[in-house]
Amino acid sequence: MAKILQLVFGISKLEALWIVVGLIVLTSAISTLSGLWGVLVTDLFQFVIKMGMVIVLAVVAVHAVGGIEAMKAKLALIDQARAASGSGGSVLSFVPDVGSAWMPMLTFFVYIAVNWWATWYPGAEPGGGGYVAQRMLSAKDERHSLLATLWFNIAHYAVRPWPWILVALASLILFPGLPDPETGYIRVMIEYLPSSLRGLMVAAFAAAFMSTIATQLNWGASYLVNDFYRRFVRRDASEPHYVLASRVATALLTVISAAVAFRIESIGGAWKLLIITGAGTGAVLLLRWYWWRINAWSEVSAMIAAFVVSVLLQTVGGLDSDLPLDFAHIVLITVAVTTVVWLAVTFLTRPESEPTLVAFYRRTRPSRMGWGPVAARAPDVQASSDGLANLLDWVAGCVLVYGVLFGVGKLLLHETRPGVLLLALSALAGWVIYRDLSRRGWSAVVE
Repeated sequence: MAKILQLVFGISKLEALWIVVGLIVLTSAISTLSGLWGVLVTDLFQFVIKMGMVIVLAVVAVHAVGGIEAMKAKLALIDQARAASGSGGSVLSFVPDVGSAWMPMLTFFVYIAVNWWATWYPGAEPGGGGYVAQRMLSAKDERHSLLATLWFNIAHYAVRPWPWILVALASLILFPGLPDPETGYIRVMIEYLPSSLRGLMVAAFAAAFMSTIATQLNWGASYLVNDFYRRFVRRDASEPHYVLASRVATALLTVISAAVAFRIESIGGAWKLLIITGAGTGAVLLLRWYWWRINAWSEVSAMIAAFVVSVLLQTVGGLDSDLPLDFAHIVLITVAVTTVVWLAVTFLTRPESEPTLVAFYRRTRPSRMGWGPVAARAPDVQASSDGLANLLDWVAGCVLVYGVLFGVGKLLLHETRPGVLLLALSALAGWVIYRDLSRRGWSAVVE
């Protein structure tokens, strides 16, 4: 957000951060006064504003380069220049060329085959987490939470990206050779969006920023108060006391976030930092649902090990996360070491108490395969026998989301036949999910 404000208003980073802090203070007020309900209601309006404006900007950007066919022709010329310089690879190709300097095959493998299960980062916790749970717990009922989560994944991973991608592709043509490519998107807005819409676009960016910040502040304050302060510092205080503590925690997080933002120079670098410091924690977050032996120390040790190993690899080991191959090596080594650490800690520490395990088993009814000792203590509980059906739904869900993502992309790029086939495949996957959930009964799925 600071980078956007710097470019739009021509101000320094420090001045931009003061404006950002003002937005955070406003968002903090909304979060602390209205709680999760207020965050959800404002999110609805912010989503409409920001999605509407990024679609408008995408239309303007494509028009500025002469339309989709002209864009593809000009991107082909960029591909030729890249090939002549030795960097290789097509801008529109999803799979990188073998030996690509920008995206080596090992790095591509890490992004596609490792990150989804091995890495934690906000909004994409492999084993579920507070980011999505916030919304699920606020739904009308379990069925609504299930449908809302499915919609979130379609909207977030399949619908939202293309307006951004089209503007990014247009920026390669309109502003070639930018020292900081991340500014290309904003430059398209400044130079080509009509002045009547420019202010609304800045408001859309602010809406997107405030939406994210509201979630993070609400989520972070709940962790600090419920999981730390209430558990270890003040156990018997009144509810008004904990509400006040949550407001103090929100203000504290606001100050820390501004300080961190001042140190960060690259948005991409910030995401890479999150990925590598969370590498290796994803497996334990997934397996906690399937293996009774995992305890709190398993998760804590995984988080500590991932952070320590990734930092050591970059400081002592000399690896640079901004270099594609180094990034891949950091992730793979961190995942391997972290996995060994949390497995060792799991076997060296006691499991959770029997009442806790039995209560968890009764509530979630996982498969007996990984919960045998606990299942024996609760013979009256009918454990889930739909493991294969759930796996099928998971595969169908992936096909649904990626079918829509690439299908819409193909249609936008005037490749009609593959686009229609991919959308048909995604529709088939959606039918498989609907049929399976209907067969089992929605209540049986979500109780």
